[in-house]
Amino acid sequence: MADWKSALEALAGKTSEANGHEEHTATAPNKNKRVGVVYSTDPHYGYAEEETPESDTLSKTQQKLRLSMEKAGRGGKTVTLIRGFVGTEEDMQALAKLLKQRCGVGGTAKEGEIVIQGDHRTKLLEILHKEGYTQAK
Repeated sequence: MADWKSALEALAGKTSEANGHEEHTATAPNKNKRVGVVYSTDPHYGYAEEETPESDTLSKTQQKLRLSMEKAGRGGKTVTLIRGFVGTEEDMQALAKLLKQRCGVGGTAKEGEIVIQGDHRTKLLEILHKEGYTQAK
């Protein structure tokens, strides 16, 4: 019985010791990042993955942030969008946290835009100008 189990583990990328305490699993590459190959039967084939390098964060005076209000596609809820941030994900998250705290509302930062709940365009514009984002509109 142990023969078919070891064969199955080998196919799944697992190896187990004789005592059964240690188990190692092979990590499969992320299927969403595979480039140029749909499927390969070769178990040793290495998939090429796209890598998007994060750009350095521009200074506050060089950031061209654009504020807009959106209601469509959000269940009737109004949100303020801030687009145009150029920089790392951590810096965008930090800016979003600051803006959410100053407005006293919730929101999120993902995919290059900051979403603040409610219509706070004028208040956000004042906050951004006070923080040094001079090109915000």
